Amino acid sequence: MATFKKYEDIISKDSLISSGSPAVYQLRPKEEKFGTLTRKTVGEKNLNKTNKTILLVGETGAGKSTLINALVNYTMGVKFDENIWFEIVEDEKRSQSESQTSDVMVYKIFGFEDKTLPFSLTVIDTPGYGDTKGNEHDVIISQRLFDLFRSEDGVHEIDAVGLVLQASVNRLSDRLKYVFDSVTSLFGKDIEKNIVALITHSDGITPDDALKALEAANIKCAKDEEDQPVHFLFNNRQTTQRTKKTKVALENAWRVTETGAEEFKEFLEKSKPQKLITTVEVMNARIRITACIQNLQDRIQLTELKQNEIQQTQKALKEHEQEMKKNKEFTVEVDEVYKDKVSIDGGRWGWVFYEAAVTCNICEENCHYPGCTMAWSPKHCEVMKDGHCTVCTGKCPAKDHVKEKWIYVNKTRKVKKTEQLVKQKYEKNKVDREQKMSLLENLQTEMEKLKAEKIQLLDEVYQHVDHLDRIALNVDSLSTYVHLDYLIETMNERDKGKVQKLKEMAGRVDERTRAGLRYMYGALTAVGKAVKDAVM
Repeated sequence: MATFKKYEDIISKDSLISSGSPAVYQLRPKEEKFGTLTRKTVGEKNLNKTNKTILLVGETGAGKSTLINALVNYTMGVKFDENIWFEIVEDEKRSQSESQTSDVMVYKIFGFEDKTLPFSLTVIDTPGYGDTKGNEHDVIISQRLFDLFRSEDGVHEIDAVGLVLQASVNRLSDRLKYVFDSVTSLFGKDIEKNIVALITHSDGITPDDALKALEAANIKCAKDEEDQPVHFLFNNRQTTQRTKKTKVALENAWRVTETGAEEFKEFLEKSKPQKLITTVEVMNARIRITACIQNLQDRIQLTELKQNEIQQTQKALKEHEQEMKKNKEFTVEVDEVYKDKVSIDGGRWGWVFYEAAVTCNICEENCHYPGCTMAWSPKHCEVMKDGHCTVCTGKCPAKDHVKEKWIYVNKTRKVKKTEQLVKQKYEKNKVDREQKMSLLENLQTEMEKLKAEKIQLLDEVYQHVDHLDRIALNVDSLSTYVHLDYLIETMNERDKGKVQKLKEMAGRVDERTRAGLRYMYGALTAVGKAVKDAVM
């Protein structure tokens, strides 16, 4: 145990995972929840010391957890000859909670400044996008990152975004393209020079195939003097038990990681941290686009149901035209549209509703569902701006909204109505000129108003997408293309200039985006499915 002397204080607080060569210990950092996020802290923060923040992203199995452990050991100054290893990421099999792989985790390492690193370290670990949990899970992870970046107690600047992939990768799978696409689509254009490749399972040789795969997939990232993606190499054999036969090979593997960490440290020292103001703006825009389109779809569905009801009424009235002329009583049967409140799954964290819905009491519309997690009340929801909703028809004040465990759903029911009841519905609140029109003419006027309503709704979403096009690093993300396809399909042909611009944006789609679309249909589909499942 003599070699462990300098770690005695740390070991006294840790758990031994396995004895041997090396001895492996599970660190027991201070753990706390803030909002929907989990933070684990080793040591005490020194306000006089600089901190560097790294965001790691990669699909499940890329070696992200081992990489985090390697960065922590490097920060602590652990050497190969000390025959010891510390893990901050809990093994999923040993953990009693799924939170290790389902939550965004923030690891903070303090107390080792000016020993190995000239700064303290914050590592943000994102669970694997595109795993077996499905697209709904990916939407939640994006929301968690947004919560982290906008929270007062969260992260407000990033020094590096690490794209984690194995050295053996010779082409990016549809799944991996989807993972990288999902994350880069969250950031503003100012983050590109901070995106680097962290290559795991490396033997120390330049991973030509992996670098070519990144280039072929057109991944936006920092480039070196040779115009190659900036990359750092790491090996994943640190906990392999050492024997006489394996010691030399394992020591060489250790050096690969040590060298990779050293070079990564130098990159972090030189890199300019990027404030996340633009990133939060991009995320806000995406949230509003998704919420707006979801609301748009609901309202278009409602409009179409109303149009169907009017068409049924028109047809029935024409069939009873003789009775109308003779003022005879008759009834018509139609599919009457109404809105119903339907319960959804939800819960609480403290005083916050978790995955509940923000709805408007005045418009009787869903303004943000799913995805509203951090808002303590409707006025704090992302879809609110300057005290008003950016989504509902009336752009009503935040005070007219609620955040509850139910949503509005459009439904129809068979009803029989007399001519008088039809008149009451379609002629009330009409101006004198309209009151002089026949009932059938009034119905046609109502149809034209509903048509104009559709045009206005589509124009609203277009403005959101146009704004996103100006600020996002990866506006060509697969989720945007799903939105663009929907808009192009639904946009009124009279707006040819807007439709043309949307088609140009859609025309930028490359193989990476097509691969993502093949793997996941995008966030909008997830939102739609979540709503459908909730009301079934």
